[in-house]
Amino acid sequence: MNPPNPAGAAGAAPIEADAVIIGAGPVGLFQVFELGLLEIKAHVIDSLAYPGGQCIELYPDKPIYDIPAVPVCTGGELTDNLLRQIEPFGATFHLGQEVVELRRQDDGRFFVRTARDTRFLTKTVFIAAGVGAFQPRTLKVDGIEKFEGTQLFYRVRDPAQFAGKDLVIMGGGDSALDWALNFVQEGPNQAGSVILVHRRDGFRAAPASVAKMRELCEAMQMQFIVGQATGFEESGGRLSGLKIAGGDGVTRLVPLDALLVFFGLSPKLGPIAEWGLAIERKQLVVDTEKFQTSVPGIFAVGDINTYPGKKKLILSGFHEAALAAFGAAPYVFPEKRILLQYTTTSPKLHKVLGVETPNFDD
Repeated sequence: MNPPNPAGAAGAAPIEADAVIIGAGPVGLFQVFELGLLEIKAHVIDSLAYPGGQCIELYPDKPIYDIPAVPVCTGGELTDNLLRQIEPFGATFHLGQEVVELRRQDDGRFFVRTARDTRFLTKTVFIAAGVGAFQPRTLKVDGIEKFEGTQLFYRVRDPAQFAGKDLVIMGGGDSALDWALNFVQEGPNQAGSVILVHRRDGFRAAPASVAKMRELCEAMQMQFIVGQATGFEESGGRLSGLKIAGGDGVTRLVPLDALLVFFGLSPKLGPIAEWGLAIERKQLVVDTEKFQTSVPGIFAVGDINTYPGKKKLILSGFHEAALAAFGAAPYVFPEKRILLQYTTTSPKLHKVLGVETPNFDD
């Protein structure tokens, strides 16, 4: 399911907001819901190009068993359900953007800026960044980084750009195997050739995918090489081949048009460490009354925070999001008395949710 209300152009005047949520994982998405019940509209920023955070990036198809009242669901299903749940609140998403600046203004609001120069002036900030911004683990070959974005890729955004090309795919996880199989199969995105390279003849991928890969290699529809990249060759300013040191001690030059590397993702705290917030073991220290950080008006929920007895569970993050929303309400509506209401019985919340109030007298 696609996120509602994608953001507009960056670099314009700051967007004035009541709440900015940094992180579009499950807890960040549920924060939208809890704020929405209090009639606080949110902008959501995430460094990934899609919502779901760690659930989508690391285990979209793996089962989760500890979501209350949901016996089992995948990370993808949980994300889709949360996106449906927050639809009534019209959150605006700013995806594929990392927050690089956060500072308090003289009027008490916060200035937030992303790496794409999208700017905000917001009354409250909710940091739901999980274990930090996910960054791809890069290929450690001197000088090869100059081809990133043209011939070296760590994510596939548009499969069509690789159609008909000679591809080298590196990695031993699900992403590497899935994309290798995808580009071998007949269709509009079929590659000219596919060579899979992994440091050992063992994989961290679904057994069915590994079996299919070996079957295709037997049928000479693709190749698999055990080895590691040690260098490269270029011709006319373009990457033309990758040097692979095999387990047999022989280094081979593998020609290519494009190199796809899937070594997994590494979470990094990144700019958060520079925002003047109290940090303990790479996590943000919060109170347990409203999950506010050391800076009033900035809240932290989910795996990014720490407090006595903290447990890194999705359900714990949902609880934190509810209390954080109530904690933030006085910053957004300083003159308004905030009352606890229940979605089962409150006509006001029914209106906010866009549902009819049931008539219990019938």
